[in-house]
Amino acid sequence: MSAAEQYQAFKQLGLKLDMSRGKPAPEQLDLSNALIDALDTYKAADGTDARNYGGTIGLPEARALFAELLDVPAAQVVVDSSSSLSLMHDVIVYSLLNGVPGHAPWVQSPVTFLCPVPGYDRHFAICETRGIKMMNVPLTEDGLDMDLVEKLVAEDASIKGMWIVPKYSNPGGVVYSERVVERLAAMKTAAPDFRLMWDDAYRFHHLGERKLAVADILAACAKAGNPDRAIVFASSSKVSWAGSGVAALAASPANIAWWTRHAGIRSIGPDKINQLRHVRYLKDLPTLEALMEQHRQLLKPKFDAVLAQFQAHLGEVPGVSWTRPEGGYFIDLVTPDGAAKRTVALAKEAGITLTPAGAAFPYGVDPKDRHIRIAPSFPSLEEINQAAQGIALSLRLALAA
Repeated sequence: MSAAEQYQAFKQLGLKLDMSRGKPAPEQLDLSNALIDALDTYKAADGTDARNYGGTIGLPEARALFAELLDVPAAQVVVDSSSSLSLMHDVIVYSLLNGVPGHAPWVQSPVTFLCPVPGYDRHFAICETRGIKMMNVPLTEDGLDMDLVEKLVAEDASIKGMWIVPKYSNPGGVVYSERVVERLAAMKTAAPDFRLMWDDAYRFHHLGERKLAVADILAACAKAGNPDRAIVFASSSKVSWAGSGVAALAASPANIAWWTRHAGIRSIGPDKINQLRHVRYLKDLPTLEALMEQHRQLLKPKFDAVLAQFQAHLGEVPGVSWTRPEGGYFIDLVTPDGAAKRTVALAKEAGITLTPAGAAFPYGVDPKDRHIRIAPSFPSLEEINQAAQGIALSLRLALAA
């Protein structure tokens, strides 16, 4: 059968699958249903009534839990909100309006952010909506082309920050090497108030049996004499419940004091009841790792199914490749130049909704129209097998046109 005939036959299945975001499947959410009954008291360890106002930086036991998870002192941790993206947005806004410790507000001069690509569309949306210019820097197998990054930040004082997903990056699954982390911490920047927005979203989200680790950026920055450079973000959003988790940031003492001062204006305190029940449920690092192994058992067959379908239908197609991530939530399908948008459109016609082509680049523009983010987590295993086949057939038809 021709590519067109195979595609038309597939359309007859009448699929209606939304793979536009990396959402946990219901079976993954069910793993944490014990959260409903996890709370046996509303009193925190220090006697705080978690039902009331206060506690801008989070309950002491919640801060201690994230300190263990992130391997930092509890004094350098804030627990607030249910989404790390909210914390990232607030850090950007506070920096724009108030400046980071010891420096003028960013809005007083042009602001540029370096954006590793392909990357996370919601990072880019924050910059775009807040008037921050974005500059692409290509990801490599071990993180970044650091010669390029060091050159850019040394020459341009408008470059105030950089987005980083250090492990199992979205969507390429890149893991930053120790050498890249050290160079990011130590590099000379023209902007003295330069910040690394360190989004450690997939720290515990392994797909393989190996648990890959990334060097401690806060320790590296302190050693290099730049203790305030990095702000680390994390959450339980894909550990417990995606819509009802807890989020944290870790940073230098100066940055924590800065955050606390401005966050105290924004809110009278976070949801401490939710913090308390997560502490009761997750308990410690070994408990969390055991939970993440259950997630892995649910996720890995879906990723394997996508990879198998791509190999079967695209393995011999010139110019087509895809990542084989060892963790995280995504696969980056790379097409020949100019074929990504057409593939996504054809998949939509076949009942498969994907993230828009170009979303993994600032302003939604993939210069070569090549990258498609595949999110295998939410559909059932049967559905993901069908969807991967449909995506592959859509790409073959796009190339045949």
